[in-house]
Amino acid sequence: MRAIVGLWRWRGNPLCRRSDRREAWLALGAMILVVAVAPFAGWLGASAAHDALLDSVRTQNQARQQVWATTESVQNRAPLDSDPESAAHQPDRQHVVAHWAGPDGSSHKDTVTTREHVQPGERFRLWTDAGGMPANRPMSARTASSYAALAGLAAGTGAAGLMEAGRRLAMRQLLRRRYALWDAEWARIGPDWGRTGSNS
Repeated sequence: MRAIVGLWRWRGNPLCRRSDRREAWLALGAMILVVAVAPFAGWLGASAAHDALLDSVRTQNQARQQVWATTESVQNRAPLDSDPESAAHQPDRQHVVAHWAGPDGSSHKDTVTTREHVQPGERFRLWTDAGGMPANRPMSARTASSYAALAGLAAGTGAAGLMEAGRRLAMRQLLRRRYALWDAEWARIGPDWGRTGSNS
Protein backbone atom coordinates (compact mmCIF):
# COMPACT_ATOMS: atom_id res chain seq x y z
CA MET A 1 0.00 0.00 0.00
CA ARG A 2 2.88 2.35 0.78
CA ALA A 3 4.23 1.74 -2.72
CA ILE A 4 0.94 2.81 -4.34
CA VAL A 5 0.72 5.89 -2.10
CA GLY A 6 4.33 6.71 -2.91
CA LEU A 7 3.77 6.44 -6.66
CA TRP A 8 0.67 8.65 -6.46
CA ARG A 9 2.41 11.22 -4.28
CA TRP A 10 5.37 11.49 -6.67
CA ARG A 11 3.09 11.69 -9.75
CA GLY A 12 3.93 14.89 -11.62
CA ASN A 13 6.13 16.18 -8.78
CA PRO A 14 9.07 18.17 -10.21
CA LEU A 15 11.23 17.06 -7.28
CA CYS A 16 10.70 13.39 -8.10
CA ARG A 17 13.95 11.77 -9.16
CA ARG A 18 14.29 8.71 -11.34
CA SER A 19 15.60 6.76 -8.34
CA ASP A 20 12.47 7.69 -6.37
CA ARG A 21 10.25 6.30 -9.09
CA ARG A 22 12.35 3.16 -9.33
CA GLU A 23 12.16 2.67 -5.57
CA ALA A 24 8.38 3.03 -5.58
CA TRP A 25 7.96 0.67 -8.56
CA LEU A 26 10.27 -1.84 -6.90
CA ALA A 27 8.21 -1.79 -3.71
CA LEU A 28 4.97 -2.16 -5.68
CA GLY A 29 6.36 -5.02 -7.76
CA ALA A 30 7.64 -6.83 -4.67
CA MET A 31 4.25 -6.45 -2.98
CA ILE A 32 2.44 -7.87 -6.04
CA LEU A 33 4.88 -10.78 -6.22
CA VAL A 34 4.44 -11.60 -2.54
CA VAL A 35 0.64 -11.49 -2.83
CA ALA A 36 0.58 -13.58 -6.02
CA VAL A 37 3.59 -15.89 -5.85
CA ALA A 38 3.86 -16.76 -2.15
CA PRO A 39 0.40 -18.39 -1.90
CA PHE A 40 1.03 -20.27 -5.16
CA ALA A 41 4.38 -21.52 -3.84
CA GLY A 42 2.68 -22.58 -0.61
CA TRP A 43 -0.01 -24.45 -2.56
CA LEU A 44 2.60 -26.22 -4.69
CA GLY A 45 4.62 -27.17 -1.62
CA ALA A 46 1.57 -28.46 0.24
CA SER A 47 0.35 -30.42 -2.77
CA ALA A 48 3.72 -32.06 -3.40
CA ALA A 49 4.20 -32.88 0.29
CA HIS A 50 0.65 -34.26 0.56
CA ASP A 51 1.15 -36.61 -2.40
CA ALA A 52 4.50 -37.83 -1.05
CA LEU A 53 3.12 -38.32 2.46
CA LEU A 54 0.07 -40.22 1.18
CA ASP A 55 2.43 -42.52 -0.71
CA SER A 56 4.29 -43.05 2.56
CA VAL A 57 1.00 -43.75 4.36
CA ARG A 58 0.07 -46.39 1.78
CA THR A 59 3.53 -47.98 1.96
CA GLN A 60 3.50 -48.11 5.74
CA ASN A 61 0.00 -49.58 5.85
CA GLN A 62 1.05 -52.30 3.42
CA ALA A 63 4.33 -53.08 5.18
CA ARG A 64 3.19 -53.01 8.82
CA GLN A 65 0.74 -55.28 10.61
CA GLN A 66 -0.61 -55.64 14.09
CA VAL A 67 0.04 -58.92 15.86
CA TRP A 68 -0.78 -60.24 19.31
CA ALA A 69 2.14 -60.19 21.77
CA THR A 70 2.23 -61.89 25.17
CA THR A 71 3.84 -60.11 28.12
CA GLU A 72 6.54 -62.05 29.95
CA SER A 73 7.68 -59.37 32.39
CA VAL A 74 7.24 -55.66 33.06
CA GLN A 75 10.27 -53.39 33.33
CA ASN A 76 10.30 -50.53 35.80
CA ARG A 77 12.89 -48.63 33.74
CA ALA A 78 13.32 -47.93 30.08
CA PRO A 79 15.72 -50.22 28.18
CA LEU A 80 19.32 -49.02 28.03
CA ASP A 81 19.27 -48.30 24.31
CA SER A 82 16.15 -46.14 24.44
CA ASP A 83 16.22 -42.38 24.06
CA PRO A 84 16.05 -40.88 27.57
CA GLU A 85 14.41 -37.68 26.31
CA SER A 86 11.61 -39.49 24.49
CA ALA A 87 11.12 -41.80 27.47
CA ALA A 88 10.81 -38.82 29.80
CA HIS A 89 8.16 -37.25 27.56
CA GLN A 90 6.11 -40.47 27.35
CA PRO A 91 5.11 -41.27 30.93
CA ASP A 92 2.04 -43.20 29.74
CA ARG A 93 4.17 -45.82 27.99
CA GLN A 94 5.18 -49.11 29.57
CA HIS A 95 8.29 -51.18 28.78
CA VAL A 96 7.70 -54.91 28.75
CA VAL A 97 9.51 -58.06 27.67
CA ALA A 98 7.17 -59.88 25.33
CA HIS A 99 7.12 -62.60 22.72
CA TRP A 100 5.06 -62.77 19.55
CA ALA A 101 4.77 -64.45 16.19
CA GLY A 102 5.55 -62.33 13.14
CA PRO A 103 3.34 -62.15 10.05
CA ASP A 104 5.47 -64.87 8.47
CA GLY A 105 5.05 -67.14 11.50
CA SER A 106 8.56 -66.53 12.92
CA SER A 107 8.94 -66.27 16.70
CA HIS A 108 10.26 -63.10 18.29
CA LYS A 109 11.11 -61.92 21.80
CA ASP A 110 12.26 -58.46 22.78
CA THR A 111 11.73 -55.48 25.06
CA VAL A 112 9.01 -53.32 23.54
CA THR A 113 7.06 -50.23 24.50
CA THR A 114 3.29 -50.17 24.73
CA ARG A 115 0.62 -47.68 25.78
CA GLU A 116 -1.39 -50.50 27.30
CA HIS A 117 -0.77 -51.23 30.99
CA VAL A 118 -0.37 -54.98 30.97
CA GLN A 119 0.70 -57.58 33.48
CA PRO A 120 2.78 -60.74 32.88
CA GLY A 121 0.77 -63.23 30.87
CA GLU A 122 -1.54 -60.62 29.35
CA ARG A 123 -1.72 -59.99 25.62
CA PHE A 124 -1.59 -56.69 23.75
CA ARG A 125 -1.47 -55.52 20.17
CA LEU A 126 1.94 -54.75 18.66
CA TRP A 127 2.82 -53.17 15.33
CA THR A 128 5.52 -55.03 13.38
CA ASP A 129 7.15 -54.77 9.97
CA ALA A 130 7.08 -57.52 7.35
CA GLY A 131 9.94 -59.31 9.13
CA GLY A 132 8.13 -59.34 12.46
CA MET A 133 10.30 -56.68 14.12
CA PRO A 134 8.61 -53.96 16.24
CA ALA A 135 7.64 -50.87 14.24
CA ASN A 136 5.85 -47.59 14.83
CA ARG A 137 2.17 -47.22 14.07
CA PRO A 138 1.64 -46.29 10.40
CA MET A 139 1.10 -42.62 9.74
CA SER A 140 -2.55 -41.66 9.38
CA ALA A 141 -3.98 -39.67 6.48
CA ARG A 142 -4.94 -36.88 8.92
CA THR A 143 -1.35 -36.63 10.16
CA ALA A 144 -0.12 -36.57 6.57
CA SER A 145 -2.49 -33.69 5.80
CA SER A 146 -1.26 -31.75 8.84
CA TYR A 147 2.37 -32.21 7.82
CA ALA A 148 1.53 -31.19 4.26
CA ALA A 149 -0.15 -28.00 5.50
CA LEU A 150 2.96 -27.17 7.53
CA ALA A 151 5.14 -27.83 4.47
CA GLY A 152 2.95 -25.51 2.39
CA LEU A 153 3.16 -22.80 5.02
CA ALA A 154 6.94 -23.14 5.11
CA ALA A 155 7.15 -22.99 1.30
CA GLY A 156 4.97 -19.88 1.12
CA THR A 157 6.88 -18.17 3.90
CA GLY A 158 10.19 -19.10 2.30
CA ALA A 159 9.09 -17.71 -1.07
CA ALA A 160 7.97 -14.46 0.55
CA GLY A 161 11.27 -14.26 2.43
CA LEU A 162 13.28 -14.77 -0.77
CA MET A 163 11.35 -12.06 -2.58
CA GLU A 164 11.81 -9.68 0.33
CA ALA A 165 15.53 -10.45 0.35
CA GLY A 166 15.66 -9.71 -3.40
CA ARG A 167 13.83 -6.42 -2.85
CA ARG A 168 16.27 -5.42 -0.13
CA LEU A 169 19.27 -6.24 -2.32
CA ALA A 170 17.82 -4.21 -5.18
CA MET A 171 17.11 -1.34 -2.81
CA ARG A 172 20.68 -1.45 -1.58
CA GLN A 173 21.92 -1.14 -5.16
CA LEU A 174 19.56 1.79 -5.78
CA LEU A 175 20.77 3.54 -2.65
CA ARG A 176 24.41 3.01 -3.59
CA ARG A 177 23.76 4.50 -7.01
CA ARG A 178 21.87 7.43 -5.45
CA TYR A 179 24.72 8.16 -3.03
CA ALA A 180 27.25 7.94 -5.87
CA LEU A 181 25.23 10.49 -7.87
CA TRP A 182 25.03 12.75 -4.83
CA ASP A 183 28.79 12.52 -4.33
CA ALA A 184 29.40 13.35 -7.99
CA GLU A 185 27.00 16.29 -7.84
CA TRP A 186 28.56 17.58 -4.64
CA ALA A 187 32.04 17.30 -6.14
CA ARG A 188 30.80 19.41 -9.06
CA ILE A 189 29.12 22.21 -7.12
CA GLY A 190 30.82 21.95 -3.74
CA PRO A 191 33.71 24.34 -4.40
CA ASP A 192 31.26 27.10 -5.48
CA TRP A 193 28.73 26.51 -2.69
CA GLY A 194 27.54 29.86 -1.26
CA ARG A 195 29.68 32.08 -3.46
CA THR A 196 28.02 35.17 -4.84
CA GLY A 197 27.56 35.04 -8.59
CA SER A 198 28.34 31.34 -8.82
CA ASN A 199 26.24 29.05 -11.00
CA SER A 200 25.26 26.83 -8.04
